[in-house]
Amino acid sequence: MKITRQITVFDAADMDAESAFWAGLLDGTVEADDDWHSIWINGEKRYAVQLAPDHVAPEWPAGTPQQLHVDLHVDDFQAAHEKAMSLGARLLQPAENLSAPEGFQVYADPAGHPFCLCWETS
Repeated sequence: MKITRQITVFDAADMDAESAFWAGLLDGTVEADDDWHSIWINGEKRYAVQLAPDHVAPEWPAGTPQQLHVDLHVDDFQAAHEKAMSLGARLLQPAENLSAPEGFQVYADPAGHPFCLCWETS
């Protein structure tokens, strides 16, 4: 399994403000869709903002934990799935269509932190 891209995804109710903040801070640009904003830095997708209408800001470090997840884009989805599961991941949300040209599945690591395994065909 080879990870082809790693993206940190911020959940936010106000995607415009969140993506503008990170793009501004990191001298990047925003590619906006209805429920997903990609943040490009030096010609690469590095961060994203996902629509989360019920998002509650964390009170970390003194209160609730941080709220974000990692997207791992892989070249062999089945191998990545098997490896993640063998290491103790739990499948939280199966893909709608595993044979689609692009998609993702949502998992939790052993401590419960969410992450996505994503694929896309070029």
